[in-house]
Amino acid sequence: MELIRDLLDKQVVDRQQTKIGKVDGIIMQLRRGEPPRIVFVEIGAIALARRLGPRVGYWVSRIARRLGGEKSRKPYRIPWNKVRDIGVDIEFDIDVQNTTIFDWQDWLREKIICRIPGA
Repeated sequence: MELIRDLLDKQVVDRQQTKIGKVDGIIMQLRRGEPPRIVFVEIGAIALARRLGPRVGYWVSRIARRLGGEKSRKPYRIPWNKVRDIGVDIEFDIDVQNTTIFDWQDWLREKIICRIPGA
């Protein structure tokens, strides 16, 4: 498997085929005398910003924490053992309604969008 080609930036869906984002980061475990293994995939703007550099990742993390609290300062991690299928989309055996993945969108909708006339 080519990790970058087959995983990074691919669409992620939950068990109901709800689009929940794209793979923005891959967390691997290094083991002495054995090949590395994928443990988590990360979803979110913070993981994406880290790919642009540590300074950008730091600032995006600070902004997210300031707007959404301490729980918002880290990207959402999905355990690799929750993978159901890797195809055009990567399907995980999770229910997005039981996660914090859409918290940022919900916050935007409640605090900003609903105040725009006609929205």
